[in-house]
Amino acid sequence: MKKLLIALAAFAAFGIASAQVGTAVKETGKATAETAKQGGDNAKAMVAKEPAKTMDKAQAKVHKAKAKKHRAKAKAAMKEATK
Repeated sequence: MKKLLIALAAFAAFGIASAQVGTAVKETGKATAETAKQGGDNAKAMVAKEPAKTMDKAQAKVHKAKAKKHRAKAKAAMKEATK
């Protein structure tokens, strides 16, 4: 009975850790995608005329903020997974 209880506890801990790692991987992917979008918007802003340039710069700032949020979530998930 004791061995079964230990095995169940180990499987539960492994499941929680793998869920946290999955979250970290997902958030890291989102952060990378937002960073790429930011780069694209900055490149568009460099060659655009003034009204579109301002809009592209604003979109790039939004992507930068989203990427920062996703990186923070990924970092927190990895910290939680290693506890």
